[in-house]
Formats: sequence, structure tokens, C-alpha cells
Amino acid sequence: MTVILTITAAITAALLAGPAQANASGAGRPLPTTLDLPDGFQPEGIAIGPGAFAYFGSRADGRIYRVNLVSGAGAQLSPPAGTASLGMKIDARGRLFVAGGGGGDARVVDTRTGAVLASYKFTTDTTFVNDVVLLDDTAYFTDSRQAVLYKVTTGRHGKLPDSSTKLPLTGDFVLTPGVNNLNGIAATPDGRALIAVQSNTGLLFRIDPRTGATKRVDTGERTFVNGDGLWLSGRTLYVVQNRDNKVVAVQLSKAGTSGSVRAERTDPRFDVPTTIAQFGHRLYLPNARFTTPPAADTAYTAVAVNAF
Repeated sequence: MTVILTITAAITAALLAGPAQANASGAGRPLPTTLDLPDGFQPEGIAIGPGAFAYFGSRADGRIYRVNLVSGAGAQLSPPAGTASLGMKIDARGRLFVAGGGGGDARVVDTRTGAVLASYKFTTDTTFVNDVVLLDDTAYFTDSRQAVLYKVTTGRHGKLPDSSTKLPLTGDFVLTPGVNNLNGIAATPDGRALIAVQSNTGLLFRIDPRTGATKRVDTGERTFVNGDGLWLSGRTLYVVQNRDNKVVAVQLSKAGTSGSVRAERTDPRFDVPTTIAQFGHRLYLPNARFTTPPAADTAYTAVAVNAF
């Protein structure tokens, strides 16, 4: 089973070439470790894709902002969308899959032009479509208010479908009404299943993508309360604990049935980081600043730390 993540095999070569290209162009400087985002932007999601670009989503109005990781320069890619832009992933075709939060929806955006290629209304019930992962030919979206995943399965030659489907969750996962439940989602190291974090309990769950059956990942006594974005690198699962201003590296078994904490990282620049993506040997996290009242002139950044 082939895992399609933000950085695919085709994209990886371009990403790894980024620093070398910067040096070749005469920059001769390390890549910036703090990226400025627009004032008032209220960032939440991040994805990194072709050409050493990072894409950030606004939880306030759904704008998508693109930043060159070599120069740090940025510009708006996609205008306000009438729905949030939370968790995001890029497929091998350069299409950005975006979770729409309380709108109960998602959309697919062209990373070259910013055009909306498709949109999906998952539900009109109480909802918070929070994050997304790409596995094989399907995008799986979490809902922090419902015990389901939403599936957008592409057809031949990557054709986007006209509609989505629901995958009800069964097994160990128990929905707690009214608070954040499933949030960040990633694939298991063997690419056969999914792993999601339940923010309010701090538990990790392995999810069968065919049946929706869930099983708690055995991490001993360790939990990850405030768990938000997840990023899988090899057998290391990085878990962002947003209000704890912390990233935790969990060493997983191949099947993702168990794991142990290998290391933790915090940084004085963290200000409630939410989601996470990787470029070369760096992890990038947007600061959502949930504890700061948002205003039009509120400053926002994303920060990079070395992978660990």
C-alpha cells in the first residue's frame, strides 16, 4: 500500500534541493527559522509542497497564504473562502486538500493558481472538520464533534469525485460531546492504517481505513492532551500539544499499534502551535496564538525547529 503524504517521492527531491539552490543563488545563508504571516491572519493549517513553498490556512476567513521557505517571502494564494482553512495536505498533483472546520466542509485548491478545484459539504450537523491525511487514493478528514471520518476518493488519473462518503468509527474510540475529540491524523508507518489523536483525552487511536474500527495505540501511561497536528516521518510520529507549547516524538511500531515517547521539544518562539509539516531536516509550525485576543493588527508567525 502506497502512502501519499504532503511530501511525496517526486516532491522530496525538490524539497531537499532547496537549501542547495539557495546557496547556489548566492544567498549563502541558512533558511529563515521564523516566517512572518499577515497581521490578523489567525493561522491554523500548514502543508509543504513543490518548489520549497509552505501553505498556511486561516481559521478566520479561509485565506491561504504561500511562503517561500528559502527567502521567507510570502503572498496570498487564495482569497477568503467563507469557511475556515484548518488541516491541509498536498497530493502528488499539487492539489491542496483543506479541512473547513465548523463549516462541515472541505475543498481542494490548486497550489499553482489558487483556484478551487472541488468542494464538499460533509454535514450540516454539529461539526468541526479539523484535519486531513492522504492515503493511497483517498483523503480522510477528521471531525472533532462526530465519530466519523469523511472520505474523498479520487478516480482514474486522480479525478476528483463529485461527492464524499462517511466512515463511522467503532471500537475503542469514545466520542465526548461538545469538546475537541479527534483532531490530527496521519498514516501508520506501514501505510495500512491511520492514527488520530483525541485532543481532550490525549489518546492516540489506530483506525482501519476500510471498516472504521478503532483501537487505542498503546503508549503506556503517556497521553497527549491538547494533541493537535500530527506528522509521520519514518516511524517517528510528531505530536503537537498546542496549549502546552510542545512537540513530542513518539517512536511507533511498524503497524502503529504501540509507541513510546522518544523525545520532546519546546521553544521560546512557540505561541500555541497547532499543525506541523516537514521540509528537509526541519519541522515547521504555525503559531495560532489562541491565548491572544485576535485583532486586525495581531502579529502571527510560523517557526521552524530541527527534527529530532
